[in-house]
Amino acid sequence: MFKAFGKLYSWFLPRRSRAPRTSPEVTAITAAFSEKKFDFARFEQLLGYHPKNWNLFFESLLHRSYLQYLGPQAKSNERLEFLGDAILNFLVAEYLYRLYPSMEEGDLTKVRSRLVNRKSLAQRAKDHRLSDFLLLSSSALQSVDSGSDSILADAFEAIIGALYIDGGLSPARDFVTRSLLSNSSVLNSALTDDNYKSALLEYSQARSLGVPRYTILREDGPDHDRRFTIEVFLGAESLGTGTGKSKKDAEQAAAAQALERINSHQSVTTEPRQ
Repeated sequence: MFKAFGKLYSWFLPRRSRAPRTSPEVTAITAAFSEKKFDFARFEQLLGYHPKNWNLFFESLLHRSYLQYLGPQAKSNERLEFLGDAILNFLVAEYLYRLYPSMEEGDLTKVRSRLVNRKSLAQRAKDHRLSDFLLLSSSALQSVDSGSDSILADAFEAIIGALYIDGGLSPARDFVTRSLLSNSSVLNSALTDDNYKSALLEYSQARSLGVPRYTILREDGPDHDRRFTIEVFLGAESLGTGTGKSKKDAEQAAAAQALERINSHQSVTTEPRQ
């Protein structure tokens, strides 16, 4: 056990310098990640990058709710999230500028905002099971489990900030391209109108598939913080589910998932209504 802890401690130190660090904050953070059984190999696979300074990446995974268990000098991921947000916006703007040379500035801005909004980033974080690596308080973890997007989206951006500081723009660009921009269904959804229900209705009517039907699967939470989960059907086929604080938001999320499925060329077997 002590041998394993020592290995974790050596990983936590910057690779350029293995000089011992004995600050209480470093010790506490190291112990917390040790207890979490941090999977270094899987996290490096997620990044597509071998960190030089692991301190940065642990900081990117440290939510402010966990600071109560650490020393007063420990830092949450908020500053890295601030930097990562700016870098992400630049990288997405650069990508769209090169990919769509005839697209007007206003349309480029709309597409970029759809790609980098909290819902989109949180879904990419879920795809990578980013929550497995985060240090959160129990209440913050419950918030993530109940569908809150902000914690996951902020951590996604904080990782981009850490990549930029540790390796420069290239690893940050590679991560954004691989996890966000190379996903054709995500890009196609961003190119459609952000009223996903209207876009899905237009799709179904153009193909004589009838009107999408939205069904409430469940309602969770107290009256002041309700969560609705809704499923959307075309005919008898379920095309997506969505969760939101209102029925309208949940329906939009369900329609967005349906459009992602359609755009990714998954099988849609619904027959036209007679």
